[in-house]
Amino acid sequence: MKITETPIEGLLELKPTVFEDSRGYFFESFRMDKLADAGVDKIWVQENQSFSNKGTVRGLHYQTGAHAQAKLVRVIQGKVLDVAVDLRKGSSTYGKSYSVILDSKLHNMFYIPEGFAHGFSVLEDAVFSYKCSAYYHKESEGGILWSDPGLKLDWKIDAPIISEKDENWPTFDEFDQKTGGLSWEY
Repeated sequence: MKITETPIEGLLELKPTVFEDSRGYFFESFRMDKLADAGVDKIWVQENQSFSNKGTVRGLHYQTGAHAQAKLVRVIQGKVLDVAVDLRKGSSTYGKSYSVILDSKLHNMFYIPEGFAHGFSVLEDAVFSYKCSAYYHKESEGGILWSDPGLKLDWKIDAPIISEKDENWPTFDEFDQKTGGLSWEY
């Protein structure tokens, strides 16, 4: 498994070694020791899966406090543009975003630590799966408006399908004025 650091501290892209032959393919989709070698020593307590139609945008979501979640995300089928926005108070990349295309043909994964807002746009109908380091806690949920012009995110879709909840999150500037960022010493 190849683990690559991104320009934002803590965000990692993972590319497994895939063994293919006439029967199909095999790869290790999770190796705790390889993640630990890269500085990720999380215990994964919850795993979620969703199906989304092409053109859907989900996010940008985060959890706060003791319920903050690190996530290890991948696409089982299809293709998505996966986005993380740094909300960590005092981070040198606070307010910056990074995105990666997750593709079921590449089998690549994305590690997002606590203190980030996370979302994705669906470029091909997709089954999306992710491990979480903390249980979902509704009262600790927050979000940033996916279409915030200040974030300058290119979701790579023309007519997004959005939930009502995701249309009503604050902009990053509103989040910043209210909170000044998230504590990220978890």
